Amino acid sequence: MNDPISDMFIRIKNAQAAKLEVVRMPYSRMKHEIACALERSGMVGMSERKGKRVRKVLDVRLLYPEGRAAITQVKLISKPSRRLYASYQDLHRAPRGGIILLTTPKGILSGAEARKEKVGGQLIAEVW
Repeated sequence: MNDPISDMFIRIKNAQAAKLEVVRMPYSRMKHEIACALERSGMVGMSERKGKRVRKVLDVRLLYPEGRAAITQVKLISKPSRRLYASYQDLHRAPRGGIILLTTPKGILSGAEARKEKVGGQLIAEVW
């Protein structure tokens, strides 16, 4: 697997297309922080780590407000071959009405949280 972050988003999109309640994926701290940022913005429900040592997994509860999937599309901004960075002044609202995720010195934040904290960082994805 070349890009675990894109794998995470693909798993979430596929699980929502199949109307599953929970999606399970291999655990990493970065994925858990992304899930927590999505949870704070209301895109997914609770996320929790299960298992020990090598067999750790991340369970993310999916939300279906009004019977429709909360996450319909994801556009990866930074890729392993090309990293994009932005200062907090350059962060604007997501053009499609979703959120922009970025990794900052204060952890993984949404675009609105990063503007409020006045920190920039590497752009990860746009989720709507």
